[in-house]
Amino acid sequence: MSRLCYLTRNYRNVDTSGNKAKTDNEDTLELMGAVNLGLKRTYYTSKVLTFFLDLSGVIKYLFSIRKGDVVLLQYPVKKYFSFLCNYAHLRKAKTVALIHDLGSFRRKKLTVEKEISRLMHADYVIASNSIMRDWLVSNGYSNPTGQLGLFDYRSKSAAQLHNQTNDKHRLVYAGALAMRKNSFLLQMAECKLSYELHIYGNRSGLSSMKDNDNIIFHSFTPADEFIENVEGDFGLVWDGDSLDNCTGNFGEYLRFNSPHKVSFYIRAGLPIIIWKHAAVASIIEKEDIGFCIESLEELDEKLSSITPTRMAELRNNVMRVSDRLRNGDFLKTAVTKAIEAL
Repeated sequence: MSRLCYLTRNYRNVDTSGNKAKTDNEDTLELMGAVNLGLKRTYYTSKVLTFFLDLSGVIKYLFSIRKGDVVLLQYPVKKYFSFLCNYAHLRKAKTVALIHDLGSFRRKKLTVEKEISRLMHADYVIASNSIMRDWLVSNGYSNPTGQLGLFDYRSKSAAQLHNQTNDKHRLVYAGALAMRKNSFLLQMAECKLSYELHIYGNRSGLSSMKDNDNIIFHSFTPADEFIENVEGDFGLVWDGDSLDNCTGNFGEYLRFNSPHKVSFYIRAGLPIIIWKHAAVASIIEKEDIGFCIESLEELDEKLSSITPTRMAELRNNVMRVSDRLRNGDFLKTAVTKAIEAL
């Protein structure tokens, strides 16, 4: 009988969105009955210790894998991805690569040809979404593919439905602030806004940002506390240095990735506002959990058209999807389809 398996590692910083997504996925896999072929998951901060723990996990994998196993690897896997796939094939097992990030996109660490060649070692790829899946196929990936849609977000915290307390809609923008990623906020600070923008992040990242009566900064808030207590009407997903579209490497990456921030907002009960060319825009529209815009200049008109009844509909839909994210449903569905295909 085939086993569903995975390989965990040492996570030096679980607070990052990428590591949070990976550990959440491991928890879901464990609930699905999957077997960890490596060492127990750890959280040591030492780089040297991390190297030896991860290497030891790979060595244990060599002795733990069995014929007929289906091993899910969370891509990218530092150093060992091709080796892990090839060894699985030697033992007559199959591998599934769940893509979190592509080195040939935002970070430009690989050429497209090298990335596709590396991924071809996997028997099946779960792309972040349908747009990324189509990109992989169009660039030469020829093994079976599937898609995740949204990254699940596990948390014991539950969102509270906060009613609008004034005439202005409250937009929430959370994340690390830096000129290379979200300098568009500098332009928003120079505009007369008809809504409130609540920013959760370190303002020093945008030190030249001007004060604005409708932009409110909040100090760093732990994720679980944010989910339980944030008061807002929408979560904003936008990157780059322009109000008119998402620009730069981070902005362009929205065309292909499934931002963990989207799942974070949904778990906090916030409907989504996102660039209409983002890869997950179609999911936002299909699930009716927000709206998509070409430019931030559209916000005044869009927000003014939203009635209390419409706002209640959006919130209810968000809570429905939030339950799916909390239970790991997106990963469960994608993995089940992968196993069926193999």
